[in-house]
Amino acid sequence: MQALDKISLGTNWILLVLVFLFVIIAILKIIDAEKLKGYVFALFNKGFIESEAEEDILFFSSFYNLLFVFSATVLALTVSLLASEINVAFSLTFSSFLSVLKLVFSYLIVKRFLELAFARLLLIKKQVRFFLVCKLSYLYSISFFLLVFYILFLFSPLNYFYFTVIILGLFTLRYLFLLTNNKKLVFSELFYFILYICAFEIAPLLTLFKLMI
Repeated sequence: MQALDKISLGTNWILLVLVFLFVIIAILKIIDAEKLKGYVFALFNKGFIESEAEEDILFFSSFYNLLFVFSATVLALTVSLLASEINVAFSLTFSSFLSVLKLVFSYLIVKRFLELAFARLLLIKKQVRFFLVCKLSYLYSISFFLLVFYILFLFSPLNYFYFTVIILGLFTLRYLFLLTNNKKLVFSELFYFILYICAFEIAPLLTLFKLMI
């Protein structure tokens, strides 16, 4: 009964968004099933990330464009849910979701553009290539897991508290793996790494939540 209540308050549009996400997954599987599998488990597969970093991959190909849209949509769903639970004035509607999606989409695009621009300007593109591929791969991987737990939250007794703990746990794992697999780069430039995390990861997210709350 609790699970049914979660999708009965004018949130049937969420089901349509979920169908849209599964359509994207199906298309990604048709395009490249092995690469899709690699990104799903990239969080625990350093070898896959190394192979992606070594390849001259086109991040603006149809596969990566769809993967980006999938990730942004899942993150927007998650952020919208968190905002609606934290702030009672934030109504979980399709309109509010679209607004959050625009913000998340813009944030990810601008951040990606700035990262590549700084890497080129500072002539360190090769040195930070693995780091940047790691960040994207882990984000994509987390998005698949977030989708699973989001569905569990909607259709099972999983409550908001545990859902939030899971979200925090996934992003904590992301940063731990990012640090572990790039420790040579990170510890040699620890100040700049901390500055990067604060400026490009934490500050924009806090600003996003402040706008909605």
